[in-house]
Amino acid sequence: MFENIVSALDLLFQPVRLLALFVGMLAGMIFGMLPGLGGVAAVSILLPFIYLMDGYAGLAMLLGAISVIYTADTITSVLLGAPGSPASAPTAIEGHALAKQGKASLALGVGFLASMVGGLFGALILSVAIPVAGPLVLALGTPELFMFALVGLCFAASMVGKDLAVGLAAACFGILLGVVGAAPAAANYRFIFGQSYLMDGLSLPIVALGLFAVAELIGMVAAGGGIAGKPTPLGKWSDSFCEFWRHRWLVCRASVIGIFGGFVPAVGASASTWIAYGHALSSTKDKRNFGKGEIRGVASAEGANNATIISDLVPTMLFSVPGGPAAAIFLGALFSFGFYPGPRMVSESPDLMYMIVWSVALASVLGAAICFAVTPYIARLTRVNFALIAAPLLLIMVAGAYQGTRTFGDILALLALGILGWLMKNAGVPRAPVLVGFVLATPMEQYFWLTTQIHGFTWLTRPGVLIIASLIVIPLVLNVVRRLRQRWSAGHDEPQPQTAADGGEIASHDSSVVLVMVLLMVAVFGYALVEMLGFRPNARLMPSLGIVPGLLLSLYLLGRQLVRMRRQGAVANLASRKELPVLGGILLYGIAMWLIGFNLATPLLLAWLLIGCARMRWNSALLYGLAVYAVAQGMFAMMRSTPPQGVLLNLPMPW
Repeated sequence: MFENIVSALDLLFQPVRLLALFVGMLAGMIFGMLPGLGGVAAVSILLPFIYLMDGYAGLAMLLGAISVIYTADTITSVLLGAPGSPASAPTAIEGHALAKQGKASLALGVGFLASMVGGLFGALILSVAIPVAGPLVLALGTPELFMFALVGLCFAASMVGKDLAVGLAAACFGILLGVVGAAPAAANYRFIFGQSYLMDGLSLPIVALGLFAVAELIGMVAAGGGIAGKPTPLGKWSDSFCEFWRHRWLVCRASVIGIFGGFVPAVGASASTWIAYGHALSSTKDKRNFGKGEIRGVASAEGANNATIISDLVPTMLFSVPGGPAAAIFLGALFSFGFYPGPRMVSESPDLMYMIVWSVALASVLGAAICFAVTPYIARLTRVNFALIAAPLLLIMVAGAYQGTRTFGDILALLALGILGWLMKNAGVPRAPVLVGFVLATPMEQYFWLTTQIHGFTWLTRPGVLIIASLIVIPLVLNVVRRLRQRWSAGHDEPQPQTAADGGEIASHDSSVVLVMVLLMVAVFGYALVEMLGFRPNARLMPSLGIVPGLLLSLYLLGRQLVRMRRQGAVANLASRKELPVLGGILLYGIAMWLIGFNLATPLLLAWLLIGCARMRWNSALLYGLAVYAVAQGMFAMMRSTPPQGVLLNLPMPW
């Protein structure tokens, strides 16, 4: 084995291959920082160029791009609150809260260091784990894979916020979004409303952008000023190093979780990151800062998702089961260069296996180091008037969403999900469980269908299923026991503090927004239940797991909100209502884009954001607006697509 490791290093450390790795790494970093693009866009753009070089160099270029995505999207997650992937959702929650407190550089620095350690730890473990990875993965049947995905979903629902009912309802809503489109186990199209656009389901970048990025953009533009409310400390490297060193063992444990989570095809990154985040929560005595800016949440999430990058390639190489779209493209590149993944690859091409491991490890370390070096300069963006950042950011979102099907349905879905994200944010409903439920819906449906077909109901008694299920049951039981002890010790006659069951998480939000949100959830789940009854039995299987509990939880939340409004009266939140004009302006931009096209509607948007919101002078706004407009057009040209055209009028561009 040692000879194979040395030989793999010799293969990689050729000037051309190192240059290819570095070019791919830079492309991955750039696209990782652009919301809605990410690894798939980076790998897709690099794909035509890999065939101009030998197979090892071409694969190194793709690996360089894939390896730094989770590292680079830390920047977007912390500064904008928009996770580039579901696995970065904990970073967005905790890191963005720290950025609003003026600690963006601290969150970024710890995130980059944790990513670096995760990459190194993953390479070290996998350098000796490859020979035993095959039997380990084969030991997991479809029941265990289904339960592992369910654990990740429950952790996402319970670890964000203190209201378990709200979190579970949000997770069910995510499952409902994830089952839109063709049913994998039956000849049925579900919830497409006669629209061909929905036949393939919703796009992950659009869902992530709508729920997080658009909602955060509306709030920060309406608030005015920068992201942070006070000056961000710059250049204090010691703070990041000290915080990282304090939590070094947490990062190591999170990396181990990420490695084993990556072995599970298709669900590893999302589930393992939330399990690592849950471990950080459970191992902390003072849990008050979680959800409000806890650096342990950032450290655990970044250590886990970066370690998952390496181990996620194990099922891709051993069983031809890609862990995601980017891994699927990498799998196709392997076939193109004459490498055939499978169990035989361990014995026939060990040099290639270890070269892949070292490429990912080197790119992870170098990418984290570069990001860490530019942290002080990036953190300065938190003091810039956000309307100036919102102008190019919104256009990047439109371009990133439009690359899905290149129809106006992409823009419409982005805006609709943006409204949903805004409602959830202002109603106190966590959005991360929706995103995780959306991602896990497809693999959970496949695993659940195979499990019921093969094992019937006997799968519930399998030892592996019971062990994995204990990760859900034991914390839940301990939580109930702890709350009962607190109430008993406090005495029955003393006033009780507001608990999760009392709905304290959403009590302080605008009562009208909360009421609209829960009514919307009841209506959506109710309609989905009626619609589901017309599906074939196999097509009803997974939707029922989201719709039935989702409807019951929504009805409970509706009744609880009505009781609270009767007892406490209506609660008004001026910050939420202040955001309505910005929400209306973005909706008008979508309508204008539909009527007169992107090329004519965008100058109107830029004028509104730069002059109306950012209060720029006319000459400065003109120069900056032209630069932003040119960059947006360049992005469409780079992606070889035409900007959205209007149904009434469209301005053709000379090129």
